[in-house]
Amino acid sequence: MGMDVYGVNPKTADGAYFRRNVWGWHPLWEYVESQHPEIAQLVEHAHTNDGDGLGEEDSLRLAKLLMNDYNSGVALEYCTNRNRELAQLPLEPCNHCNETGVRDIKGEGNLETCNACEGKGKRESFSTWYSLEHEDIRDFAKFLYDCGGFEIC
Repeated sequence: MGMDVYGVNPKTADGAYFRRNVWGWHPLWEYVESQHPEIAQLVEHAHTNDGDGLGEEDSLRLAKLLMNDYNSGVALEYCTNRNRELAQLPLEPCNHCNETGVRDIKGEGNLETCNACEGKGKRESFSTWYSLEHEDIRDFAKFLYDCGGFEIC
């Protein structure tokens, strides 16, 4: 599933469309919420694809803030710290095999090594599935510069 962000009045092809899968969009918007809450609060339904978004003026304002974050190293520091914290999360019990490391993958009664946890009975935290790199912030800023406002669909 993806989050498709469409430019309302794109100035260039770069401003027509921005897409991230759900695993990438949520942490990207969470970055906006944490670093620029005054703009994030203008998008009530940023985590859904029901057409919410920003007008041209606020999109351009956010673009400038995000690009400044990218160029100044704020975005890199945020992502580095976020990824470090995620890497330190404890392993969680595997709910696919009930922590046994084996399961009936094909539903035929034959137990096999659990492909969800690779037979360990534990797996990385679900939170680690949501990724964010500082380049994502730059790419979103580039879109925002030329989108003329956006809608999340």
